[in-house]
Amino acid sequence: MKKPGSAQAHQELDLDPSGGHTLEALHVLTEISSNLADEDDLDELLGRFLGTMIRLAKADAGVVRVLTSDGQHLRMVASRGLPPEVVEKERLVSRDCGQCGIAIGQNRPCFEIDLTACAERTGSDYFSVGCQAMVVVPLQNAGRLLGTYNLFLPEAFELPEEVALLFRAIGEHLGMALENARLKRENLRVVLTSERQMMAAEIHDSLAQTLAYMKMRMAMLNDAIAEQSLERTAKYAGDVGQALDDAYGHLRELLVQFRSRMDPMGLEHALHGLACGFQERTGIPLRYDNQLTDLRLAPEQESQVFHIVQEALANVARHSGATEASLTLEAAGDYYTATVEDNGRGGQGFFAIANRVGGFDEHPGLRDHFGLTIMRERARKIGGRLEVVNLPQGGFRARLSFPPGGGVSA
Repeated sequence: MKKPGSAQAHQELDLDPSGGHTLEALHVLTEISSNLADEDDLDELLGRFLGTMIRLAKADAGVVRVLTSDGQHLRMVASRGLPPEVVEKERLVSRDCGQCGIAIGQNRPCFEIDLTACAERTGSDYFSVGCQAMVVVPLQNAGRLLGTYNLFLPEAFELPEEVALLFRAIGEHLGMALENARLKRENLRVVLTSERQMMAAEIHDSLAQTLAYMKMRMAMLNDAIAEQSLERTAKYAGDVGQALDDAYGHLRELLVQFRSRMDPMGLEHALHGLACGFQERTGIPLRYDNQLTDLRLAPEQESQVFHIVQEALANVARHSGATEASLTLEAAGDYYTATVEDNGRGGQGFFAIANRVGGFDEHPGLRDHFGLTIMRERARKIGGRLEVVNLPQGGFRARLSFPPGGGVSA
């Protein structure tokens, strides 16, 4: 496919024996690699390197495409140098179309002079007048197609092998970036789904149970009114009023919790802020003792630990009747521990009740054992364990033990 004078083409591509092109290639690959880990806008990344690809190929125009969700088409992400009417026709093409399909099937950059198929598809004379050849660079990762670069050349000469190898390396690197972005989106969906399920569970285990209790009490209240029993009417009306107050309190707590987000500075900073505001919110002094010098957790682990400690402290305020409490972070062997203690009623407190109750009880205060179930579920997600005990001197202790690292179970 080379024209006579391919040496001229070699010269135009700056493939000089001094290694200048090699240095440029290394620079391009280094720049791509440096953007793989932290690039969130992959369309922008691919569009940015389109100019680089056009320059390396000495092309006049180019497009970059990504595979659509149905796996059958390629969607245009960015274009340069193409006439507007061609851009409109090229926004969505079949993955099996012409030379794109060949390059994809062979998983290598493909050079083509005959652009008849492109001309017929777009109905434009650009592919017979303005463009004489095309290079297709597939973007793949582990054999999976993710996108392509199409580079349109003003002269029909074959690219040197060195440039083809460079394009293949670039295609593999950018394919890796696309795959990382796909995995990141999937992980985000999993996290969001898990968090929504957790929110639904917390609403069910607080408001829904309280409303179920109120519904039963309302039936009893109606019977008492019908039977004109003033004593029972007063009792059930009082129960409904108390349950309504509990439901309102739970709702406010849930709203505060759902609005709470992990401090961007990390778990230690977030817990310090939680501890500093505890006495102001509850009137109960809290001693915060952080004995850790290096807390290594993934963001999702930090979020789960934060919400467990937050719920434990909320139950100190709600149920313990304590006059003081403590929050301690420390290392115990290969695990971290977060411990909440208070000097409250102990055997009458939230966690003592939660340990005794095996199922739903009609007393509204006993329904809070569902909160303990949620806390234990959060602990399980990070490979940890939650233990609650009554203290001999009164009060209770809730201790979360969890491993370092980034492991989070589904």
